[in-house]
Amino acid sequence: MKKRVFSGIKPSGTLHLGNYLGAIRNWVADQDRCENIFCVVDQHAITVDYEPAALRQSVRELVGLYLACGLDPEHCALFVQSHVPEHTELAWLFNCITPMGWLQRMTQFKEKSEEQREQVSAGLFTYPALMAADILLYQTHEVPVGEDQKQHVELARDLAQRFNHLFGETFVLPEPVIRKVGARVMGLDDPTKKMSKSTEGDGHGIGLLDPPALIRKKLSRATTDSQRQIVFDPARPGVFNLLTIFQALSGQSREEIEAHFAGKGYAQLKGDLAELVIAALEPIQARYHQITSAPEYIDQVLAQGVVRLRPLVESTMLRVRQAMGLR
Repeated sequence: MKKRVFSGIKPSGTLHLGNYLGAIRNWVADQDRCENIFCVVDQHAITVDYEPAALRQSVRELVGLYLACGLDPEHCALFVQSHVPEHTELAWLFNCITPMGWLQRMTQFKEKSEEQREQVSAGLFTYPALMAADILLYQTHEVPVGEDQKQHVELARDLAQRFNHLFGETFVLPEPVIRKVGARVMGLDDPTKKMSKSTEGDGHGIGLLDPPALIRKKLSRATTDSQRQIVFDPARPGVFNLLTIFQALSGQSREEIEAHFAGKGYAQLKGDLAELVIAALEPIQARYHQITSAPEYIDQVLAQGVVRLRPLVESTMLRVRQAMGLR
């Protein structure tokens, strides 16, 4: 029996190189190894201010990029979260058994609530319960995530254990899976912060649809330092970030990369990295434009994903409702 994998990306902002190296590329590589479920988590995107028309467009762009990056509907179920209403039903049931202290400890809520202060929604506070529902609804074994999302998977695991203790064995306990190389790509302008879709600024991240000239421009302006040696040193976050991206795209070892850049300057590093990035994104961009020229194909893929998952969703929810006395 193959392990079941669930993961998703929020349709806010534009997919960037960090999303590709840290998540999507690994999903594609593992398609044959696992039973894959990949979701566009649009209901997570409405916990903060948003424009409905922009959200609809972002969902379709995200699905198009998923497919362009190599996700194959024959080997995975690809769907939109809001198209399966059981996500929100299960999230409410989890809200009813989740201690508030568990949610108050969530790091991302603390960070975002400090930024928004009085505009923080109840949805943002209970966001982790919805994420737990996303994962547990499909009896997930593995959740590929970045280091910053590990806490959310651990909460999902705690909630599964709590539910099983209160109402009987119902949920599989999921495990977070964190890649060692390329799992945490940092911003080009501030390499102490993770590359993010929500961060504004022309020099922050490389979008998967960025043209070659823009990629070269962004990398030429990437933050480095005043030292000369090009080595993998975490104490030098700018250079370390560029080398991490180079390693993820080239497949070379750290020793090989350091030997390649021995005696060379940052201009050489940034130039060589730009060509690597352009070569990696060129086929993705070509497939994306081909896929989005036929919008009915995206509709077909999404509908197929929901139909494929329906038996599993209904089986899980029947057990949950019966266990909680709702049936």
